[in-house]
Amino acid sequence: MHLFYTPDITPANKDWFLTEEESKHCTRVLRLEKGDQVNLIDGKGGLYAATISDAHPKRTILHIEAVITEYGKRNHYLHIAVAPTKNLDRLEWFLEKATEIGIDEVSLIITQRSERKEAKIDRLNKIITAAMKQSLKAYHPVLNEAISFNKFINQPFDGQKFVAHCANSEKVAIKDQFKPNSNYLVMIGPEGDFTEKEVGDALQNGFKAITLGESRLRTETAALEACFEINFLNR
Repeated sequence: MHLFYTPDITPANKDWFLTEEESKHCTRVLRLEKGDQVNLIDGKGGLYAATISDAHPKRTILHIEAVITEYGKRNHYLHIAVAPTKNLDRLEWFLEKATEIGIDEVSLIITQRSERKEAKIDRLNKIITAAMKQSLKAYHPVLNEAISFNKFINQPFDGQKFVAHCANSEKVAIKDQFKPNSNYLVMIGPEGDFTEKEVGDALQNGFKAITLGESRLRTETAALEACFEINFLNR
């Protein structure tokens, strides 16, 4: 399946065109020609079957043959808030793998012990887009700009809220707090973990303390573990 990301397309469109970047990939890399069939995704659940009507390297034109809405829609909504890792490659790895497994939203939270205070959203979104296409998904996860921990925990969220931490205090596994087919928000701290005060503030704002097992996990591994568990439990 040849898949192209066209976020501005709507089910009302009968013809569409690829951007110059996607057109070059279509004609010069994949070497597709007039009459070949491709698929488009809008990142909002729409999957479009299309036929190439003009294979131009700068503006490939497509005719839309059929549309499927809510393609691959899952029975839950998963939002993971994670402190950006000092090594940006690790954050990129998490975003790629989480997109492949299934995630709806990612927030970058700046905590007291965060070693990285910012990240280039445009580059990270390209990682997400590539992973979405590779894994044949029609939903593009939302990536939010970095926000302070204190501001983030005070934002409204309609669903279950979890904070994963390593401190020796009372906490349970996700499966023991889990309600199926729901909305989930999981917070993952930086390499040095959340401070005791941050954990306390999260609990006061409706978060439940959870553990991800006995192993001491890296930030990106913990975030991916939470992503996997939520998806697995909702199967």
